[in-house]
Amino acid sequence: MPTDSSLEHVKKTRQREEVARVSTGIRELDEAIEGGVPRGSWVAITGEPGTGKSILCMHFAWAGLRGSDPVVYVTTEAEFRDVVRQARQLGMDFENYSIHDISSSREPQETPQIVVVDIFGLLKVARQLSEEQGEEGGRRYAVLEIQTLVAAIREAYKILGVLREGGKGVTKHVRLVIDSLSAFWADKPAMARKYSYDLKVSTHRENVTSYLVSQYAMTTKSTFGFGLEHIADGVFHLWMDDVEKSREIRRYMIIKKLRMTNHYRKAFKLEIEPGYGVKLVPLE
Repeated sequence: MPTDSSLEHVKKTRQREEVARVSTGIRELDEAIEGGVPRGSWVAITGEPGTGKSILCMHFAWAGLRGSDPVVYVTTEAEFRDVVRQARQLGMDFENYSIHDISSSREPQETPQIVVVDIFGLLKVARQLSEEQGEEGGRRYAVLEIQTLVAAIREAYKILGVLREGGKGVTKHVRLVIDSLSAFWADKPAMARKYSYDLKVSTHRENVTSYLVSQYAMTTKSTFGFGLEHIADGVFHLWMDDVEKSREIRRYMIIKKLRMTNHYRKAFKLEIEPGYGVKLVPLE
């Protein structure tokens, strides 16, 4: 693979590519990865709190909605109404599209464009799974358990009307956001790799492109639980300068890996602008 890290070289190699790609919703990032993420990829969004990981997810979901891709949005860090409120401040109004929360007791009147799975939706699914096991001898499913997450995602595919008969694949390209996946191994970080594999084996579809957020610990500056980066097809890593030394917030992003892609290899300065969202400036 060429070692030239310039954006101009990346743009030229796009002419030779035949890989189907999915827009990230951020122009500079798309240009840095030959037009977008390879369709069907699992992309880990890693970094400490406050670096912009959730906003990258909003851009990804927004680009899907504008391109007629249905979205499954799993949020364990905030209620989806807070995601909607922040996205609107950045120029992305999710409420222009039909939204269904799986925690709702009401059936959707029409096929939604976004299916939301928040902590309350996971609680509902965990209870359903536990009831199916029966009161005597059946195991109890936890809210933040990989099996609960897998069942919730499958339910979301059904609501979107894209799950194939027999559950083998989906009929239409879907964008999946999980913000964050670290919540599922918060009490067992040593199990992160196993849980990541379990999730991928159970839910990976070539017609589903995913953003999976992984938190970095503030103390160690490393992934909270090892595993997701190993199985991900791509890793977008975000960080910031030590604010106590710099006395200001300076955010950065680098593409650590992206399979099937001759990507840009230097860091970007990451700026978050009201009414616009993420802007990436190459650090030459």
